[in-house]
Parts: sequence; C-alpha cells; structure tokens
Amino acid sequence: KHGRVAMAAMVGFLFHINHIHFPGYLSPTAGVTFEQLSAVGPFEAWNMIPLLGQLQILWTIAGLEHASECLDPAGHYTKGGTPGNLKFLKNFWDTPGFTKKLTEAQKAEKLVSELKNGRLAMIGIASVCAATAVPGSVPLLANAPALTGPGFALPFGTF
Repeated sequence: KHGRVAMAAMVGFLFHINHIHFPGYLSPTAGVTFEQLSAVGPFEAWNMIPLLGQLQILWTIAGLEHASECLDPAGHYTKGGTPGNLKFLKNFWDTPGFTKKLTEAQKAEKLVSELKNGRLAMIGIASVCAATAVPGSVPLLANAPALTGPGFALPFGTF
C-alpha cells in the first residue's frame, strides 16, 4: 500500500515539475488556477489549495484507507487478509479488466514488479523531500529549479 501511495506521489510530482496541469480554475471562488499551482513548489501548491479542497482530498484518502482496512471480507491483514488488497472493490481495483485473462504466474510476476516499483518510488519521493528540506543533500537534485519552497507541508498550512 505504501508503494502505491509513493508511486502516485512521484507521478504527481513529475507532472507538477513539468507544468502539466488542467486548464482553468481549481477554485473559482478563491481565485486559484491550476496554472498558479504549477508555478510554485509542490508543498507551496498544497498550501495554496483552499481548506475545503484539502479536506476533500484527505477525506477521499480516508475513505480508501477505511475500505482497505475495514471492509475487506477476507479480514484485516493482521487477521488473515492480504495487505493492500482492494480486489473486493471490484470496479475500483481493475476497472478496465487488465488482469482477467492473466494466469496466476503472470499475476505473481506483476505483483513482484509492483512491489519493486513501489520501493523505488518510495526512495524517489523521499529523495525529493530530502532535497527540498536540506539543499545539496541529494547531489542529483542539487539546484533543481522545481524544488522550491518548504521541505514539508503541514496538513492545513503553516501557522
């Protein structure tokens, strides 16, 4: 599960630093555009999102976490279930049906690939956080123009 989150974070970061964004407004009432978010560092962008938008993101994450921890018919992973299993959310886990025709061996191979990619993404996103917080700590990311702003963000902005 942590690997999936890290992969999503890394993809989001790569989109952000390459200024790939939706057109228009994120929040017309607050006057925040996607382009404005794309022009600042990733943690500054989080702080620019209006509070209700931040709450929507956190509640969505909480809902998925609740589903994976409490709604799995096989039980929680500490009671015999499988960690990160979302297969019981049938249309959410594999909506296009990519895994329907795979053999068990192919599924096992893809699971190992997912685990390895998740571990690499965890190293990648941790490196980005370290490079932002301590300039020069990651030589490859030294002086990267996209790594601006604070090294972390509090859930609801700075105080």
